[in-house]
Amino acid sequence: MPVTLTPNAIAAINTGDVNLKPLLQVLDIRLIGKTQERYRLLISDGVSAQHAMLAVQLNDRVKSGQVEKGSIVQLIDYICSDVKGRRLTIVLNMETIVPQSETIGNPTMSAESDTEFQKPVPGPGNIHPPSRVGSVEQHSTNKAPPRGVNITPSVQPAYQPPPSYRNHGPIMKNEAPARIIPIAALNPYQGRWAIKARVTAKGDIRRYNNAKGDGKVFSFDLLDSDGGEIRITCFNAVVDRFYDVIEVGKVYLISKGSLKPAQKNFNHLKNEWEIFLESASTVELCPDEDGSIPRQQFSFRPIGDVEKAENNAILDIIGVVTSVNPSVPILRKNGMETYRRTLNLKDDSGKAVEVTLWGEFCNRDGRELEDMVGSAFYPVLAIKAGKVSDFSGKSVGTISSTQLFINPDFPEAQKLRNWFDHGGKDTASSSISRDNMPGGGSRNEIRKVVSQIKEEGLGRSDKPDWFTVKATIAFIKTDSFCYTACPLMIGDKQCNKKVTRTGTNMWLCDRCNQEFEECDYRYLLQVQIQDHTGMAWVTAFQESGEEIMGCPAKQLYTLKHVLQNDEEFAVIVRNRLFHQYMLKLKIKEETYGEEHRLKMTVVKVDTVNYTSESRYLLNLLVGSLQYTPKFH
Repeated sequence: MPVTLTPNAIAAINTGDVNLKPLLQVLDIRLIGKTQERYRLLISDGVSAQHAMLAVQLNDRVKSGQVEKGSIVQLIDYICSDVKGRRLTIVLNMETIVPQSETIGNPTMSAESDTEFQKPVPGPGNIHPPSRVGSVEQHSTNKAPPRGVNITPSVQPAYQPPPSYRNHGPIMKNEAPARIIPIAALNPYQGRWAIKARVTAKGDIRRYNNAKGDGKVFSFDLLDSDGGEIRITCFNAVVDRFYDVIEVGKVYLISKGSLKPAQKNFNHLKNEWEIFLESASTVELCPDEDGSIPRQQFSFRPIGDVEKAENNAILDIIGVVTSVNPSVPILRKNGMETYRRTLNLKDDSGKAVEVTLWGEFCNRDGRELEDMVGSAFYPVLAIKAGKVSDFSGKSVGTISSTQLFINPDFPEAQKLRNWFDHGGKDTASSSISRDNMPGGGSRNEIRKVVSQIKEEGLGRSDKPDWFTVKATIAFIKTDSFCYTACPLMIGDKQCNKKVTRTGTNMWLCDRCNQEFEECDYRYLLQVQIQDHTGMAWVTAFQESGEEIMGCPAKQLYTLKHVLQNDEEFAVIVRNRLFHQYMLKLKIKEETYGEEHRLKMTVVKVDTVNYTSESRYLLNLLVGSLQYTPKFH
């Protein structure tokens, strides 16, 4: 049964009709795009033809052969845009009605279509562009037109003088609101556009320095109701304008940004463009919840697939957390300190992978996961945008745009929960990551006892040593437990240098060269720690000091030096003795004059999780029994 194309469909599309759902024929397909594959189609209604751009998510239709030259298709979702003064249809969704057909009718290129690719289409029913006035072809009357081609004769219009342009006052701007279009339809040739989308991820403000000077930048990711995703980036003054406005999970109407090619080194989204907001850009919160826009879009991969993934690939995985290691301090190459925590994830593919949490993920989510596993509950963890590493096996790490979802309400999570609770917990899984140390800890976590500091000469190399001890607070020096600090901000950090009293009863900072009425009080604790092997003196600064003392430094300073309540002060100090902690220490030999001293600093204080610690000791015992030689 012959198929009838929708009459006058091309003209209707050009006038803005997006509800027609027309039947059209594909006359030609071309692969274009340098940074990302895009397909340009030539579509026809049997009379007129026009170029169309296929949305990226429909590329598989062409690659699989569902859409080819001659196919009859029905456009489901589409939009028509102006590109360099010509009309271009962007196809967002379509269905193939007839896979292959002879050319229907004698279509000619629409006058509204893009002229850049107006060349004959191979095969019957070739399409020629409209004749141009004064062209050679128009005056070559000896040549007959090819058979089957509909050429409309043109008439030379009468000469009209060019219009006289005079200053008749200001031209009114088009103040009508921009039309909302899908993210997939965005292209850099559009003039006025708007998108309505939900924020799925928001990065922190990053500072940089280059030849143009200092600057700051942040980005956030958007998802719309059609599944289109795109990243938006803001610089400098635009950061100040929008950073506090943007909230993850909220829906916004965004317009007047500029599209630029996506930097794939930093942008993992499946979009060849990203948006840069400018001073004229608008970001409006949509207060009414739009249920058509999903909260998040995942493309989960089994852990077994991670083993085959390329290094630095960005992917989504989901699994059950089977173990969590304590966080450890890490010194970056730029001299800044951060934290790292590792955990193990398994799923029903029979594979397990090590996941590395960096920075704030260690505390924000890592502690919650550690507490759950420590209480013998193994949570489901979904990871959005994890980065694959192939260093010593395959592992997955967090980046700035990574999101973690603990026990999410997803069908995939419910399936894993059911699998784990009904036998998956006891199912052996093969790890695709680096081997773990005997005792259950990661290679990145170094556990020591106090006696090993001296026995192994820790801290005496060129770089500091980092390790963890389980130790008890034995003594706290109270003669100088804190210092008066400068509260002024230098950039985004507090000065914190020691300040002194002046004759005017003010505080003076030599570094900032300013005076102020109030100062901060920061811990500088000298603490003696001990375990079953020996004793050592360590220094605890502000955050670690508050964990050990259980109160701010200003409170103790006021008791001792302002209220002079030595009795209550002594009670607080005594109550902090003989508590056991997991202490993360940094040790380095420093030179004072001609004297060499070991400086041991407490960089993190954790209370002892006795469930995890018992498991650790048990694993150590089992590991030692496995390596005990047998005597006959």
